[in-house]
Amino acid sequence: MTSIPTDHDAMLAALTRLIPIAMSDTGQARRVANFLMAWWNGPDLGHFEIADLFGLDVAVANDIATIVGYLGQRPGAIYIDALGFAEEMQDIIALWRKPVSAST
Repeated sequence: MTSIPTDHDAMLAALTRLIPIAMSDTGQARRVANFLMAWWNGPDLGHFEIADLFGLDVAVANDIATIVGYLGQRPGAIYIDALGFAEEMQDIIALWRKPVSAST
């Protein structure tokens, strides 16, 4: 059985691999972006469909599993901005979520 490391360094390495994917235009980009945005603010940005893992390369799915495993081992909530990636998340949100225009 393959073990997925879930320590802090492995989680940060996984996150630094996922962010450029989420900011790209590959077939996996939307799925990765949805995962990161669900972590950031699921109620407002949408949730991550578990079935989306089926459309990812194994290495990318393992990176998501690493992050989920890490988060599951920590007491309390840890959000991506606390890890120093707030600016990257703003870029991902701007790319994947259209701003809501005010109605007149």
